[in-house]
Amino acid sequence: ERRRAAIARALAQNPDVLLMDEPTNHLDIAAIDWLESWLSRYNGAFIAISHDRTFLTRLTKQTLWLDRGAIRRAEIGFGGFEAWTEQVYAEEERNAQKLDAKLKIEEHWLLRGVTGRRRRNQGRLTKLKEMRAERAAMMGPQGAAKLAIGSDDAQTKVVIDAKHITKRFGDRTIIKDLTLRVTKGDRIGVVGRNGAGKTTLLKLLTGELAPDEGSVRLAKTLDEVIIDQQRSLMDPAKTVRDVLTQGGEWIDVLGVKKHIHGYLKEFLFEPNLADAKIGTLSGGERSRLLLAREFARPSNLLVLDEPTNDLDLETLDLLQEVIADYEGTVLIVSHDRDFLDRTVTVTLGLDGSGKVDVVAGGYADWEARRTVRAEPRKIAPKPVATEAPRPKATKLSYKDQRDYD
Repeated sequence: ERRRAAIARALAQNPDVLLMDEPTNHLDIAAIDWLESWLSRYNGAFIAISHDRTFLTRLTKQTLWLDRGAIRRAEIGFGGFEAWTEQVYAEEERNAQKLDAKLKIEEHWLLRGVTGRRRRNQGRLTKLKEMRAERAAMMGPQGAAKLAIGSDDAQTKVVIDAKHITKRFGDRTIIKDLTLRVTKGDRIGVVGRNGAGKTTLLKLLTGELAPDEGSVRLAKTLDEVIIDQQRSLMDPAKTVRDVLTQGGEWIDVLGVKKHIHGYLKEFLFEPNLADAKIGTLSGGERSRLLLAREFARPSNLLVLDEPTNDLDLETLDLLQEVIADYEGTVLIVSHDRDFLDRTVTVTLGLDGSGKVDVVAGGYADWEARRTVRAEPRKIAPKPVATEAPRPKATKLSYKDQRDYD
């Protein structure tokens, strides 16, 4: 709310030029929609630093790309950014092959790692669409998955079984009569404005909070990892090595020993950062380090609360890749619309009234459902028994003709 108020004060001055540094961070969906609507009508110029792909795609007309110490410019909006970068990388690779020059380490990662990851993501998006279609087929008219539940969790795919749960705080109903079955491999996205009850819903589904009505049954073998927004709680005096390996050289990653330098590379860190102090890392690097630590732990339920805050585009790609390869179930609270569209199979939409929409698909699917619901119903005119006399033809005024057109 403080961030939204600060943005509102700046916009009220109606400046000729706006400079915005991560304007959508910590804003909810409603506030982002409001900001986008204002900027779409704004007659001045603006420069925005942002990792919100949807925000940039909808509003930008030129792109400045800071790449290895140089700034590149293209007269295209962010919607064409990935195709543009692929062209740049391909051209550099052709030039390097012609010169028969040895690529630097960072260039090798850039050419082989980033572009390769994006190509793999295309296959993952295809798989995600198949998973959404399968999940939609499992849902009934009200959005509740209809699966038989056995007595042994090891023989069933049900991870969380919530039946008619309701939660109130005082006179306000936060969650009302929600029935939901979360199965193994589901990627559940939770969206809604701030204060709508997203965190409360997460606590209900993970058993941290008991419902006032209804019941929540968790699989007996549930082993969860929760990654929340408390990245600042990491001790700034500790080193990266301390956080990952408690001062050692090796880290146990899901039962496999990996050297800290190799594991840091997987999360886009330079190996020499192993002994860097946490206090010297940027906000995005701290977030990436937290992800590296938590993803090394064995689990079958991953709970992510606003995981995309302060992450750059390459780290967002990496996070999408890790989630896609994760064998367990994922619960994600996020306001990053593009991230949800690329990762989740089911979206839970909260409107603040207590009702929870359960939609197979990502944010765009939930938004389409809301749009259809918001459209006014057209009432067919009653049939007239006798034909009414036709009015005398008159010439339309200029204004009426424009309205008619």
